[in-house]
Amino acid sequence: MGISRRGFGGLGLALLATSLGFPAIGASDLPRIKVGVLKFGTVSWELNTIKHHGLDRKNSVEVEVLDFAGEDATNVAMLAGDLDVIVSDWLWVSRQRSEGETLTLAPYSTAVGALMVENDSALRQLPDLVGKKIGVAGGPLDKSWLLIQGLAQQDHQLDLAKEAEIVYGAPPLLAEKALSGELDAVLNFWHFCARLEAEGFRRLVGADDAARGLGASGPVSALGYVFREEWADQNQEVALNFIRASSEAKALLASSDPEWQRLAPLVRAEGRALEVLRDRYREGIPQRPVAEEEQDAAKLYEVLATLGGEKLVGKARRMAPGTYWAALKA
Repeated sequence: MGISRRGFGGLGLALLATSLGFPAIGASDLPRIKVGVLKFGTVSWELNTIKHHGLDRKNSVEVEVLDFAGEDATNVAMLAGDLDVIVSDWLWVSRQRSEGETLTLAPYSTAVGALMVENDSALRQLPDLVGKKIGVAGGPLDKSWLLIQGLAQQDHQLDLAKEAEIVYGAPPLLAEKALSGELDAVLNFWHFCARLEAEGFRRLVGADDAARGLGASGPVSALGYVFREEWADQNQEVALNFIRASSEAKALLASSDPEWQRLAPLVRAEGRALEVLRDRYREGIPQRPVAEEEQDAAKLYEVLATLGGEKLVGKARRMAPGTYWAALKA
């Protein structure tokens, strides 16, 4: 997950126009925060809510949302200093810190993927997957996949990667293959799991279940708002005001069903699918003290470092201090 493994080409083509249907921001006396996101990612739902309701200006900041074509492009732009904030995971932040980049994060969402099977499937527990065809999104180093493998090894002495037929692929393709019956089970990102749930699938094992089974005491954010530590420390009130705007948007999305109806075109869902996406999003809103979550993330880091090795975490065997922004722990 280190940036050294990522391609730097085509960055100019990756950065697209200001997103979410809002006009370009005009002159403003408020501090501006440039946030880079995936064009069709779930983070855009929250940022749209912030902009639509003016929650950034209410909190004395001006959020400028920039769309990117892929995660690699947002990471490169962050490291190049072209953005103030992106969304990524604590594994990437820790690796960058270990390699000299002073990035840090604020928890964004605890929503994670799960192994999904059809409602009438005979599969009920991990040992039932022996000899079955499993689709896995995110590749062999996806942290949800590694955690589920770790749980299978710990509880059942089962090497899923060897004792099942694994098919890696893009999340939309694997969702389609699951719906067409080409897979016995599929591990996908949380929002694809929610859409499958609306189509008659159920969770077999979630990555959150695996995390608890491997030592976490509660939900751990899969993603966080990532920024440079020196920028946040020098502009602490600005950074905290952005986080306050995010929290207010989450509170609105947690309480208002009409807000989800407004977002339906952006979410690209309606009816039962929209309801499940809404409910799973709400379940993923972080609720724990940051210091507690950080402790659990550090435990899981060591598990993941053992399972994924240097390809996943680099040479550091423990999560880098400061991965979670210290100001939030105060």
